[in-house]
Amino acid sequence: MDKEHIKGAAKKMEGSVKEATGKMTGDKSLEAKGKADKLQGEARKAAGDAKDAVRKATRD
Repeated sequence: MDKEHIKGAAKKMEGSVKEATGKMTGDKSLEAKGKADKLQGEARKAAGDAKDAVRKATRD
């Protein structure tokens, strides 16, 4: 696990909170920002997974 995984998880959590808040308050803009943040978090996690795969491949 590296920094990308941690940053990705944090961004995904932030997005979930924004999305839920947007849904509860009826704020479509905040809800959309939350969904975008969640996607950004997923992308960071994927980048972390790729880094891990490269590290593992170069060690073996």
